[in-house]
Order: sequence, then C-alpha cells, then structure tokens
Amino acid sequence: MFADTEREHRAQADPVAPATRSDAALEKVATKTLDDGTPAHSFRTLLNELSTIVRNTCRRRHHEAEEPTFELDTKPNAKQRAALDRINDIRL
Repeated sequence: MFADTEREHRAQADPVAPATRSDAALEKVATKTLDDGTPAHSFRTLLNELSTIVRNTCRRRHHEAEEPTFELDTKPNAKQRAALDRINDIRL
C-alpha cells in the first residue's frame, strides 16, 4: 500500500503537526510501485485483490439430495498472502 514505512520518519514526527510524507513514501506515490517493483495498492484495489479468494461449496454431479457437500478454498497468491499475514499481525 502507499503507507509510509520509514519508522524513523514516523518516530520523529510531531503528533500535533500536519502529517508529512517521507521521501520514500513520496517516491512510492509518484511511481505507484513498491521497492520490489510490483504495483502499489490503494485500500480499494487491495480489497478488490483480496475479494478473488473464495470458498466454493461442491458436490458430485447427479447427486442424491442427502449426499454431503465439501468446500474448496482458492489459494491466495503471493501478494494476497502478504496482505493476509499483515492483517493477522494486527494486535487489538
């Protein structure tokens, strides 16, 4: 995402002053890419990317009415896995 990742910049910031972006964050916004060259996501585009992870309820074709079903989840790609790992790291 476009968040400022420089901890030193955030640590030295005055909590009541208007927020300013670091040089790295400004470059990320200008190029719309991350340090590894992949496209940076906004919150909306990240949600769109994550929305492709789905759970499918499956059963055999020509099934009996009481036959059980099973579920298959799509596997997240590398970008989705990284986002989900960061979400799981959030402490409430």
